Amino acid sequence: MTDIADEAAAAGRGRRVHIPIHLRWGDLDALGHVNNTSMLKLLEEARLRAFWKGDGVEPAPETAVFDMNVLENGGARATLIARQEIEYYQPVPYGHRPLDVQLWIGRIGGSSAEVCYDVYSPDGPEPQVLYARANAVIVMVDTSSGRPTRWTAEERAAWEPFVGDPIDFRRRAQS
Repeated sequence: MTDIADEAAAAGRGRRVHIPIHLRWGDLDALGHVNNTSMLKLLEEARLRAFWKGDGVEPAPETAVFDMNVLENGGARATLIARQEIEYYQPVPYGHRPLDVQLWIGRIGGSSAEVCYDVYSPDGPEPQVLYARANAVIVMVDTSSGRPTRWTAEERAAWEPFVGDPIDFRRRAQS
């Protein structure tokens, strides 16, 4: 592991949601590692699995408080991305075992939340490698007006155990 991974492991934080994400061959670029735009899609997939209840085929994590069926049927609320940032530490090679994407909440406001991610190599006998760290600020909005709307008590209660320190990106830390 890199020093950054060791710092992340030692940082004060709440629990993390571990979402296994498989790579697709099409996620690779000409250099043979995961393309930066593909990384955003992988993070989106992890976020959806962490916070949206699916069709019940796979068990949803306890953080999954949004109902995908409501969204598909024109729900009154939706999440929008306000901001995203990724810092890469090592190229992500293709592999058959899923990446270990770890998520937690860095900050939670009235209608926004900062979702933090650490993207690790697959869990296995060898030490995991930290490939990237990222965050995304999501905002809950009313779909009819497009205006922000507050998180519910249920959403806050489900996420509270997963609130931890936000990511302190290296570039910011060195400034």
